[in-house]
Amino acid sequence: MRTELDSDRDYSQQIARTIRDAILDGQLPADGRLPSESDLAAQFNVSRPTVREALKRLAAQNLIRTQRGASGGAFVNRLGFDEAQEHLVTTATLLLSMNRVDFETACESRFALERACLPLACARRAPAHLAALRAEIARQGTEGLSDEDFCASDVAFHRALVDAAANPVLSWHLAGAVEAMQPLMNMITFTARSRARIITLHQTLADAVAAQDAQAASTAMDALAAYTLELGGQIRARRARPAREGTSAG
Repeated sequence: MRTELDSDRDYSQQIARTIRDAILDGQLPADGRLPSESDLAAQFNVSRPTVREALKRLAAQNLIRTQRGASGGAFVNRLGFDEAQEHLVTTATLLLSMNRVDFETACESRFALERACLPLACARRAPAHLAALRAEIARQGTEGLSDEDFCASDVAFHRALVDAAANPVLSWHLAGAVEAMQPLMNMITFTARSRARIITLHQTLADAVAAQDAQAASTAMDALAAYTLELGGQIRARRARPAREGTSAG
């Protein structure tokens, strides 16, 4: 590892970046123990509190874990796809909410990403995936289901559709689109949408995946995307109406 530090920049940040780079390029393997705080302090010629702050930064990024006791210390974390998805969803949610991505852009990107999974989902779907899709459709038709639970089921349906592609890298990439972008879209459209229409579209999509008909699945996804955009337009027009009426009254 490169241990020379720039005196004009934060030492702990530089140390964290150096260790992160060593993890990414394989110098520090998964589950391997990092040098002790005192050894790192000597290597970088800094105090132990500075090293400790650098390790906190790495732990916050889920790159390392710490263990106490005689056999303890700091270890390179072996990150799993499920854990990585959680971080991606959090980051995507913050990114979308803080930057106020418009509805059409969110819709366009989400459906474009999800369409990429359809041919694989049709080819590889297993009975468990189909059962998950059917279970969410049944749940969505439950009498008295709250808007919050319907939205959660909507997300779970699309999560199962993505997982049916049986590609963990794709599932990881789409975690932000399905579990971060879709809830934000649901928050905008839930007051205007027809549950019955969504259930019908979901049923058509699930039937196409079950029949391994990628073309029919793509057509069903196109219909769902078009309906989502239609709802977004209705909500925007509804919100603009009081403003226009107020202007006319003035």
